[in-house]
Amino acid sequence: MRLDKYLKVSRLIKRRTVAKDVANASRVLVNDIPAKPSKELKIGDIITVEFGTKVVKVKVISLEASVKKADATLMYEFLSEEKREQN
Repeated sequence: MRLDKYLKVSRLIKRRTVAKDVANASRVLVNDIPAKPSKELKIGDIITVEFGTKVVKVKVISLEASVKKADATLMYEFLSEEKREQN
């Protein structure tokens, strides 16, 4: 599954266009490498997303094409969350 679609389906980011923009801005890493929106994900990949002052790291557990909102968090394992200070 494409990175931008995964971020939307898993509800880490609410809209696919926003996910695409974030990835194009090099604020998404897959296995510690900057990833484009078209990057194909595999189970076990580690995704790091920078949201302004917050950095979230998750591990891909499943690649479902669509899930209910309540089941979206079952698509990934939450690894860490860091807060960064603004410059």
